[in-house]
Amino acid sequence: MSASSGRHYLAIPGPSVMPDEVLRAMHRPGPNIYAKEQGDLMAGLLADLKTVARTTRQAAMYIANGHGTWEAALANVLAAGDHVLVLATGRFAHGWAHMARQLGIATEVLDFGLRSAVDLQRVNEALAADKSHRYKAVLAVHVDTATSVLNDIRGLRAVIDAAGHPALLMVDCIASFGCDAFETDALGVDVMVAACQKGLMTPPGLGFVFFSERAAAVRAKMERVSSYWDWNKRSSPDEFYEYFCGTPPTHHLYGLRAALTMILDEGIEAVWQRHLLLSRGIHAAVEAWGANGPMELNIADPQCRSSAVTAIRIGAPLGTELREWLVEHAGVTLGIGLGMAEPNDPEWHGFFRIGHMGHINRQMTMGVLGSIDNGLKSLGIAHGGGALEAASVVLSEGHQSA
Repeated sequence: MSASSGRHYLAIPGPSVMPDEVLRAMHRPGPNIYAKEQGDLMAGLLADLKTVARTTRQAAMYIANGHGTWEAALANVLAAGDHVLVLATGRFAHGWAHMARQLGIATEVLDFGLRSAVDLQRVNEALAADKSHRYKAVLAVHVDTATSVLNDIRGLRAVIDAAGHPALLMVDCIASFGCDAFETDALGVDVMVAACQKGLMTPPGLGFVFFSERAAAVRAKMERVSSYWDWNKRSSPDEFYEYFCGTPPTHHLYGLRAALTMILDEGIEAVWQRHLLLSRGIHAAVEAWGANGPMELNIADPQCRSSAVTAIRIGAPLGTELREWLVEHAGVTLGIGLGMAEPNDPEWHGFFRIGHMGHINRQMTMGVLGSIDNGLKSLGIAHGGGALEAASVVLSEGHQSA
């Protein structure tokens, strides 16, 4: 018998749950894109995005997903033949490096595996060895959506500064934006990329690039930048539609407007604290299940775990079996073990992820944990007891601050 009827819960790490306010804002006729109110809408969106990003610097918006913002960031400050250092802690830094190579950029990757954050000592050694300053940029991912690792960007900035290296610091915040605390200016990040479909709770289709004065100076010296990706056109246009090099994604903008209003009404610090609290509840539950079974958190160090997504190891084929049971019998979809193994590798079936980003609260968190607990019991998968109690205790401890 299935008990999955009712509203389905998509607990994947993006696209995230969309609030009714966002959906209602998008359900309207198309506007006149040449009217003044459209330009006013865009100005407000960019100002509020900067508030979430904790930056007073420049920003550009694209009709694109995260991969589009990767290319936009690269295209504005790097040319074919330039060298970059990429710090990989999972699938997505490798993806950014692959895109750089396709643009003719010479790419050196420091790979830290699938279970560890960036080793700052190794970065220090790589920068010290680069005596001619060949590296024009250092690329890192704040939170890798596949491994759920949280990297120390403040520490990375300190290492670059201590080495006296002039490389730009470029950071992918696609998974973490609006979930994990990130202060672009205070961290000394030169280029930060993000997208709308995770912490910003808006359907996929908008990407953002925030850039410093140093990055703008590099852009000014570029001989050639793709017309579409050129952030100069998008950050200070004369007309509203020029923000997008043509017809704007009007209904995405309305949805984003509603989402940003919700975030700023709550307060970005409160949003960060809410995500941290709920993630700690999930981590406590997984640790309890793993005390007497095969389940374990992919990232062992609590300081290196994201507040937006949790990657979990359970062994093949249990990851896939549990995910499929939850879809069929509980009305819950968990994330696949993306990037933890190749899809044709049997080990691929030994992982799953819980997305806890954006429009989430205590009851949603306890609901997905309760469903997983039900699945473990129904499938006869060995696990420790007390997981829901452990999560409840953690969430109760934070009742005054979230």
